[in-house]
Amino acid sequence: MTLLLLSDNDIGAIFVMNVRQNDIFNAGLISFTHQYQGFPFIMREDEKRIIHSLVFPSLLVLIMWAVRLIQTIGGYDLSFLGIYPLKWQGLVGIITTPFIHSGFSHLIANSVPMIILGSALFYFYREIAFRILVLIWLFTGFWVWIGGREACHIGASGIVYGLAAFILVSGILRRHAGLMAMALIVVFLYGSLIWGIFPEFFPEENISWESHLFGLVAGISMAFYYRKEGPQRKVYDWELEEKHDDGNEDEDENDDGAYWKTTLTDQEIHEIRHIYRKRDQ
Repeated sequence: MTLLLLSDNDIGAIFVMNVRQNDIFNAGLISFTHQYQGFPFIMREDEKRIIHSLVFPSLLVLIMWAVRLIQTIGGYDLSFLGIYPLKWQGLVGIITTPFIHSGFSHLIANSVPMIILGSALFYFYREIAFRILVLIWLFTGFWVWIGGREACHIGASGIVYGLAAFILVSGILRRHAGLMAMALIVVFLYGSLIWGIFPEFFPEENISWESHLFGLVAGISMAFYYRKEGPQRKVYDWELEEKHDDGNEDEDENDDGAYWKTTLTDQEIHEIRHIYRKRDQ
């Protein structure tokens, strides 16, 4: 008789024992654990990475919503925390303006892409994600303070534009399959953002197109500046072999002593002709 004992874990050990007349013999162990060793831990690590990538963007959005609720419930006007170009009191807005929104529709429009793009940034570029986000945030705000219209600029749309631009351009520059796929997703989901930098398309709406434009420029600038850091495209052996072969060809071409670059004197040419004439005779 064969007795199968299955462990509670789906990926576990199966004990196969032959039972005959109360004597147990030929006991064997067939284990699938060695085949799948690390599989649960890989899944847990990946899940942990996804959760970690959601933490900071979600925290920012949570603060944005808390500020908006305080404004609505308390009836407070926090527009003074926005960016006022070329005014000293407007400098504080470089830090605070992403948390200030004109209404819930404005807040919702920024919350969803902030979580999606922010999580993508922290997932794929976790080593440099915080630096990228902070620099996009600061550069966008400072440039708006320098070159924006005389108005109060509020909202997190500048950061959203910066994140979208960074993920798109960085994926193209790195030629990394996964990052390029993410870049295509950004184009598909947020390709229409490009129209937000043209004020003539929204003449009747109070849109800070300067924040959109400078956020776009900041994201592209960070993509170029950090192109050598973070995830890189895998280089395959055949590419290295091609580079090696090209290098050898260049060395041969630069070799002045190569036989095809040897020049003969008239005397040497005469002697060679003399030898061949003797051979023909």
